[in-house]
Amino acid sequence: MRGATGIGSLPGTDIDEAARVVVGELPELPHVPELPGRGVGADMIGRTAGLLVDLAIEVVTSGYRVNPRPGRDHRRAVDLLRGDLDAFDEALERAGAQPETVKVQAVGPWTLMSNIELMRGHRVLTDPGAVKEFAASLAEGLQQHAAEVAKRTKAKVVVQIDEPGLPAVLQGLLPTPSKLGTVPAVPGPDARNVLAVVIEALKDHEVIVHCCAPHPPFTLLREAGATAISFDATLIKGAEALDEIGETWEAGTTLALGLVPSLDPGVPVALKDVGQRAFMLVDRLGFPRSILAEKALPTPTCGLAGATSTWVKRALALTRDLSSSFLEPPEGW
Repeated sequence: MRGATGIGSLPGTDIDEAARVVVGELPELPHVPELPGRGVGADMIGRTAGLLVDLAIEVVTSGYRVNPRPGRDHRRAVDLLRGDLDAFDEALERAGAQPETVKVQAVGPWTLMSNIELMRGHRVLTDPGAVKEFAASLAEGLQQHAAEVAKRTKAKVVVQIDEPGLPAVLQGLLPTPSKLGTVPAVPGPDARNVLAVVIEALKDHEVIVHCCAPHPPFTLLREAGATAISFDATLIKGAEALDEIGETWEAGTTLALGLVPSLDPGVPVALKDVGQRAFMLVDRLGFPRSILAEKALPTPTCGLAGATSTWVKRALALTRDLSSSFLEPPEGW
């Protein structure tokens, strides 16, 4: 896995423009853009729910809920994603681009099951039978999705699994429907095994697991089979997290380092400003700097849905230039 890439989301509602920007700014590893600003079915939960096989969702006042059959909300998610793939294909064709690798994103099983209710109102993850059913459905749906994108683009497909909610699941921080208590914490081995079911189904693809929490569960993600782990490198603090990052690199797992601000900081940002953090991390952990070229790729710190269109282009350009800096570090870094 080489080059620079984005996390997934972009601002606005114009998918053709979003695809054009991604293909233009990230030629080595472009990703199918996500535009959550379009509302229901375009947000990360609805979008992924549209990939589920033999499971359907609907929108209720509290959010997403399992539905016996596909309705309007489910069909909207499916239609939006199909249109996004068409726009991505067209952007590649117009640019005359034939990247070796492209990336797609979807929410992982734990974040998905945290944000969808069963018919009786409880979160899916509270029902062991439903957990098994959802994991299998998501695994099959992602497998089909990746295969379709590979067929369309004639490229290798990297699948990014977004798990921003996993730390809350592991720590028992999710409120119950009554808001008077919290859902019991899911034991680490159980969380790892369910995630591994989804990753194993994608064995023909490289899999990035993205978690933008201050301390992602690096060891769990690595042991679940992730090819790469994506995180906000600007949030990492403490010896424990640093040790886990070092162990992850030693195990041969690639790190997607979130380095470029996802929102315009309001002051000029130079390449060195965002890039030095990666080199300082490598130096502090005692690895040769060549590991950045071999086992790292730069990304924005998180999705760009809240950014201005001007900052999106600047952020992706900085990310792309960082990839070159990983290969050939500028003098003085």
